Amino acid sequence: MEALKDKVAYITGGSKGIGYGIARVLLDRGMRVAISGRNEAGVKAAVDSLDRERAMGVVSDVTQLEDEMEAVKAILYRWGQLDVVIANAGVGHFAPVDALSEKQWGEMIGTNLTGVFHTLKATLPALKESRGYYITVASLAGTNFFASGAGYNATKFGVVGFTQAAMLDLRPYDIKVSTIMPGSVASHFNNNEPGEKDAWKIQPEDIGELVWDLLKMHPRTLPSKIEVRPTRPDRK
Repeated sequence: MEALKDKVAYITGGSKGIGYGIARVLLDRGMRVAISGRNEAGVKAAVDSLDRERAMGVVSDVTQLEDEMEAVKAILYRWGQLDVVIANAGVGHFAPVDALSEKQWGEMIGTNLTGVFHTLKATLPALKESRGYYITVASLAGTNFFASGAGYNATKFGVVGFTQAAMLDLRPYDIKVSTIMPGSVASHFNNNEPGEKDAWKIQPEDIGELVWDLLKMHPRTLPSKIEVRPTRPDRK
């Protein structure tokens, strides 16, 4: 744990939900954390609710490589290093394939899949320097297909494949790469408003604890793909 104190993490989509839960856990453990989002007000509000000495916010749309490059510049300017990157930003549209619009398809591909690539491209020089850790937040939808999930499934299957191939590419640089595949999480995803109805689900801080466990793992060992789901399903 002492070795991780003051290490710097960058979390995309970190102003709420899973990303925010991860940020809180890492800050509580003594790390420094940068969170990003597309909405400046949302990012500012999230940072204001955290430890402002050890947290910073950057406005970035992961569909734009230039945004991610600028985000990394800002992080390095403030802290001079980047040790952990968590590609968490994601969107979901669910409809039968004949009803799924081109716009919805494009938004999911751009954010969920191309965004993961952009985040890695932008952060890779710093991760090579720090021999750091790159983690993607995929989904159980990256291995389990379902009706009305064609677009979302396509992106999450893609994230899992991309991350696992990147893991093999980056091992020679001593960069660790993992993908986390959560099931139902009590988050704002798909316009959900978390509440008591979501008590049975994985909580965002649970994913944060999982990330912390990965970071603490002995460097000789790499859990490269982790599935995580609620212990018990919802009982209506």
